[in-house]
Amino acid sequence: MTGGLAWQDGGMERVVGIGGYFLRAADPAGLGAWYRDCLGLDADENGVWRQEAGVTVFATFESGTEYFGDRGQRTMLNFRVRDLDAMLAQLREKGAEVAEETQDMAGVGRFGWVTDPEGNRIELWQPA
Repeated sequence: MTGGLAWQDGGMERVVGIGGYFLRAADPAGLGAWYRDCLGLDADENGVWRQEAGVTVFATFESGTEYFGDRGQRTMLNFRVRDLDAMLAQLREKGAEVAEETQDMAGVGRFGWVTDPEGNRIELWQPA
């Protein structure tokens, strides 16, 4: 093949979106309720969630990164939000473990973090 990568020129089958994200949990029902009650993730009884249209970032990080929090956490879920400050305040009111710091990235947006009841660090992103 010459010029370009196969996925760019239609030469190979490719994924078209994220079909699901699955979490192990000591208390699956409780963790699902936390995501519903604290983040407003309104999945149905089968876990189907109709999210708003928008971009999804897929990025890899060095294995030693501290960005995900606990070194044992191999992936981090990132949710888009409309108003980061309002979401972080809502989470704090509900007693969630919210990181004090936020991060602003010019042209990208603002970021904040919360840890769910099972210890998974979650990134919240208000796109620019």
